[in-house]
Amino acid sequence: MSLLNGRVAIVSGAGSGLGRAASLSFAKEGAEVVLLGRRLNKLEETFEAIKEATGREALVIPTDVTDEQQIKQAVILAVDKWGKIDILLNNAAVLESGHVIELTSENWHTQVATNLTGPFFLSRAVIPYMRKERYGRIINITSGLSWNGAGGYGAYSAAKAGLESLTRTLADEEHEYGILINLYNPGTLRTEMHATGKDPAVVTPDLLRLASLPRGGPTGSTVSYG
Repeated sequence: MSLLNGRVAIVSGAGSGLGRAASLSFAKEGAEVVLLGRRLNKLEETFEAIKEATGREALVIPTDVTDEQQIKQAVILAVDKWGKIDILLNNAAVLESGHVIELTSENWHTQVATNLTGPFFLSRAVIPYMRKERYGRIINITSGLSWNGAGGYGAYSAAKAGLESLTRTLADEEHEYGILINLYNPGTLRTEMHATGKDPAVVTPDLLRLASLPRGGPTGSTVSYG
């Protein structure tokens, strides 16, 4: 039996990199997948990959995770189609290097809005539906920069540190509803944000395990690749 049969999963940043790999992996394990991202052409490529691999169609919803209204509408569309949301993978991210003294206000707000506020908007939007089912699995993608920082990555590091704190807070608030919320640090991946690293597909087994945790499983924890 497939791990995610009957589950509905939302993946942000689904048009490329880890988001695409995770979406395909979830679909192969039986999930109905909702693809969120800003670039329609990239989402359509993920859609075609899923259709070719599984024979089933994903739901494509062009969405900017920094826009609260777009998030609300995307979740409503997903629930209208499948009646529930079981899994959320907060993967969408932006990384713009620059020392703190060089960062513009726009640079700072863009990175915090995507890497921290976006997961807040999405989590807040899906949790009422998860509470109703008394079941939910939320996975937030983090980075080693969240705790050790690094020169030139102040905004990204601060946003990821905030995401880790938000994750632990939500885990404490939602565990009584059967909602498990965890962090995943994939390490360096070869994506549009980074030219070198692992193929994103190698870490998807970890994401599948977090997406299919049994009731009473770990919550508020950090899992790292390897």
